[in-house]
Amino acid sequence: MNVHDSERLSGLLEDAGYQRAAEGSTADIVVFNTCAVRENADNRLYGNLGHLRPVKDAHPGMQIAVGGCLAQKDRGEIVRRAPWVDVVFGTHNIGSLPTLLERARIGREAQVEIEESLETFPSTLPTRRESAYAAWVAISVGCNNTCTFCIVPALRGKEKDRRPGDILAEVRALVAEGAIEVTLLGQNVNAYGSEFGDRQAFSKLLRACGEIEGLERVRFTSPHPRDFTDDVIDAMAETPNVMPQLHMPLQSGSSKVLKAMRRSYRQERFLDIVRRVREKMPEAAITTDIIVGFPGETEEDFQETLHVVREARFAAAFTFQYSKRPGTPAATMDGQLPKEVVQERYERLVELQESISAEENRKLVGREVEVLVAEGEGRKDGDRRRLSGRAADNRLVHFATSLRGANSEHSATSLRGANSEHSSTEEGDNAPRPGDLVTVEVTYAAPHHLVADSGVRSLRRTRAGDAWAARNGQQQEQPGVLLGMPKVGVPAAEPAAAGGCCDA
Repeated sequence: MNVHDSERLSGLLEDAGYQRAAEGSTADIVVFNTCAVRENADNRLYGNLGHLRPVKDAHPGMQIAVGGCLAQKDRGEIVRRAPWVDVVFGTHNIGSLPTLLERARIGREAQVEIEESLETFPSTLPTRRESAYAAWVAISVGCNNTCTFCIVPALRGKEKDRRPGDILAEVRALVAEGAIEVTLLGQNVNAYGSEFGDRQAFSKLLRACGEIEGLERVRFTSPHPRDFTDDVIDAMAETPNVMPQLHMPLQSGSSKVLKAMRRSYRQERFLDIVRRVREKMPEAAITTDIIVGFPGETEEDFQETLHVVREARFAAAFTFQYSKRPGTPAATMDGQLPKEVVQERYERLVELQESISAEENRKLVGREVEVLVAEGEGRKDGDRRRLSGRAADNRLVHFATSLRGANSEHSATSLRGANSEHSSTEEGDNAPRPGDLVTVEVTYAAPHHLVADSGVRSLRRTRAGDAWAARNGQQQEQPGVLLGMPKVGVPAAEPAAAGGCCDA
């Protein structure tokens, strides 16, 4: 969801006339879009702001803006701790960024504007999509849950749902532009419809996406077990373009801890959902989020989490050490655990999940999978003469670029990728491009990825690949706005931060 917000911010800046700063040059404007779920986000923000101060001092007129959840939480604190920041804006008014930058420039003083409720649904704002073939589509913002560990509802507000017609119109427009995959986004995505009183709105939306011609892959994140009903499972199983993949946060396997977390399900309910999903979709890859070391967690509670991991056999898990967030009920609970206890449990959980992920992935060796070729997924693709992409179940697949069978011409050329100057592939019309679909045979499995080194069995060139090729040519002449954190002095990430945030 933060990545999608950054696409909106990028679109706003581009719409206001800004362009990407050239590689190696100093930007006129640097925007930080922040998260507040984990404590290290605070440290990273202020560390980066500190490193940028001398850069700004040496470049009069440079502006720095801070937005997102940390801005919503800290408000005036950011300007107090980093008075060289020009603009602070929150989660509810990202559309104000260009105006605030202009006010700060003219007035020569910091502009801090934090709204308490959503000003404009983000999907009405300009967008600079970072992918030509896959797109995020927000169906709701905010959250009505009150999980005791989570700061997000306080910063994102109550759930606000878009009308189904608006969502489907955006999806159709994206498909018309070349996208063949969409991911539906919501802080609690399967609670969609609660604002307008339709408990089956989410399953209806999935089925409606299945009727959009040219849309080949539909995903969503992240659902809450409380709202994971049979109509959603049926819609997933019966809608061909809804992928056999589910990310459903567990958080803890202990029913006692789940109660303390104010999660409205227990261990038995979670495992029952897993069982019903696999009954309808035996090949579904299920992933999850788990927090270790929640206040009051005993060794027996932790063993319950390990039990669920063994029973559910997740394809992968984003695992976290509990991070105390001021303003949440859990921050003041009794039973805060020592760091060394949490670390030791965390390491045991990771070891177990890694072994299960490896075992589950090894089951795919020798099988053919269809992969949507991606850009920037494989950091070593150039060195290893591979491309990478995602299988239908969202597993990452690195594959050799040689073509087999009818497409067996082996002359080499180069395909520009996001993380290497040139990565090798086949020539001319036989070159897989980001957005194309290839069928490959899995030859090796690791815990976090699959390898298909026997070459491409078949290649289907798509409209999405055409869109990528067209955009790639345009990007060289009309660059977009840079997304992501500046590389200036970024502190190393904490080893415990192994995934995304909360339920989204």
